[in-house]
Amino acid sequence: MKMGKNIKAVILDWAGTTVDFGSMAPVAAFRKAFSYVGLAPEDVLIRRFMGMPKKDHVRNMLFDVVISDAFATLYGNAPGEKDVEEIYGNFEPALFDVLKEHAEPLPGVTETVEKLRKAGILIGSTTGYTKAMMDVLCPVSADLGYAPDCLVCPDDVDGTGRPYPYMLWENLRRLKIEKIKEVVKIGDTAVDILEGKNAGCLSIGVVQGSNMLGLSCEEYEKATLAEREELADYARKKYAEAGADHIIESFSDLPSFLESL
Repeated sequence: MKMGKNIKAVILDWAGTTVDFGSMAPVAAFRKAFSYVGLAPEDVLIRRFMGMPKKDHVRNMLFDVVISDAFATLYGNAPGEKDVEEIYGNFEPALFDVLKEHAEPLPGVTETVEKLRKAGILIGSTTGYTKAMMDVLCPVSADLGYAPDCLVCPDDVDGTGRPYPYMLWENLRRLKIEKIKEVVKIGDTAVDILEGKNAGCLSIGVVQGSNMLGLSCEEYEKATLAEREELADYARKKYAEAGADHIIESFSDLPSFLESL
């Protein structure tokens, strides 16, 4: 199989792109972390900042006007950095409690990765999870059939995760890729797209199983075709607004896209 002859690596996101259909683990953990301080953020707010380093994610949620106002009503003052630290301190154990339950590769991921490798394409990855979180997730995902050639976490680049390009560039260094144009980035959040664009490579959004779609596997299977298409239209719109160069419906569509390059 011939895929874009100048493509030497794909850089993949984790939750919502390659594992954890619907990116459910972080949603549950953020919900629980905020509940400990009496706050109940809606899923749409939680998902708005998905893909960022998790402490940045907490900060953006807490300082959002709706949550900030709710916090001020409860405590009589605006939230600050100490509150970010407290909520993040709640988030970490909540996430560790559920990570292993959300390590299963999305449909078509293991088969697609095998096709890419047979075509000589390396598999890199970036994530909003810390290295300690990935130390829990990676072995389980590997046992279930998915393990990239390279993993870079925000910890590896002094905490400057997405939308900064440094995790992606670190993949290039470790994989010994000479040119950014030899790389394609695939993800399921707006900051995934921005990471790729800021790094200077093609950025692709994936619809099925994504944070943008916001459905668990069970919810997706129960949804009508009309409901799925309405959510998919929303996802495509958000990817386009973030500057995506291309949008694929499922991860399994990646090889045919690369063949077209």
